[in-house]
Amino acid sequence: MKSTVGDEALVSWFSELTNADRDTVGGKGASLGELQSAGLPVPPGFVVTTAGFREAEHEWDPEGELTTAIEAVDPADLNALQEVALAARNRVKTAPIPQKVKLAISEAYEQLQQLHPGPVAVRSSATAEDGDDASFAGLQDTILWVLDINDTLEAIRACWASMYTDESIAYRRRLALPESEIAMGVVVQVMVNARAAGVMFTRSPTTGDKSVVAIESSWGLGSALVSGEVTPDKYTVSKVTGTVTKKVVSPKTIRHVPNKEKSGVCVEAVPEDMEQVPSLTSDQIQTLWEMARRAEKHYGKPVDIEWAVDEGATDSGGVKLLQCRPETIWSTKEEAQITAPGTDAMSLVFNLYSGGHKKTHS
Repeated sequence: MKSTVGDEALVSWFSELTNADRDTVGGKGASLGELQSAGLPVPPGFVVTTAGFREAEHEWDPEGELTTAIEAVDPADLNALQEVALAARNRVKTAPIPQKVKLAISEAYEQLQQLHPGPVAVRSSATAEDGDDASFAGLQDTILWVLDINDTLEAIRACWASMYTDESIAYRRRLALPESEIAMGVVVQVMVNARAAGVMFTRSPTTGDKSVVAIESSWGLGSALVSGEVTPDKYTVSKVTGTVTKKVVSPKTIRHVPNKEKSGVCVEAVPEDMEQVPSLTSDQIQTLWEMARRAEKHYGKPVDIEWAVDEGATDSGGVKLLQCRPETIWSTKEEAQITAPGTDAMSLVFNLYSGGHKKTHS
């Protein structure tokens, strides 16, 4: 039986979700449901919905004064911004999680453990993230290798609190996003014990070339690569043929691995005989290329994908997709060029027949 507030679910499973559910589970949660519905290999899990977030928000901001203070802050005033951000995080960290939200999470966690026992990853999934016109990538928390329900609840709380970091609030204020319309879903997902992990782009992140799939990879969990602690191996693959046209194997001296003592990850040295070895096999590169093409076709646009190779899995070569979002860097540049003042078709025609063309030739 699904736990709800009114008609809104407090928890939703990936199998229930598509991109149409962004408002209730955030960008990351909706995307995982979309990938699963497309038949791509996604570690199973559920999302604590924005209804759960709103219930918890009533505990830490019952009168809405934090929302008002955040919307009033000048992003250029660093002291004021830091003050309101700290106050918000402290409220989130100390307010109790409502009992009905805690119960819904606990029941879903237990159901997930019965089917897939083991650690989980807990990932922030804000409603305004990973869209075509804004991306909060890197601004909110992901907590890896979470071992039990108590740590899971605290990881969810940490994700909620990460909505109120200095950087996240500054970003929202610069975009003038209405604070009252922003909420946080939180993904709870079976953890991949990654032999290797990385990102891939169905458009070159450096040149904008749409004819290639660009793959970056390193040993261990993907957090080392995403945080910039390692220089990844890089592969450029023809999107049409699957041929590797460029390959750069970097020295990889550290990796992130599960903490053997408690929830979380730790850093260890890569064995010397693996430092200069490619972190992907030819078969894994081909599998990633195929999945990238399928994801782009499903979304109908270039995408960025986070992935991992599961140490113990055998299906799909062990490759699992952890996140998918629209590519924003080059698409934003193109949109800016198309909509730049004076460069649309009507403006060009107007200039041509009003004598404006004379200025362009002077």
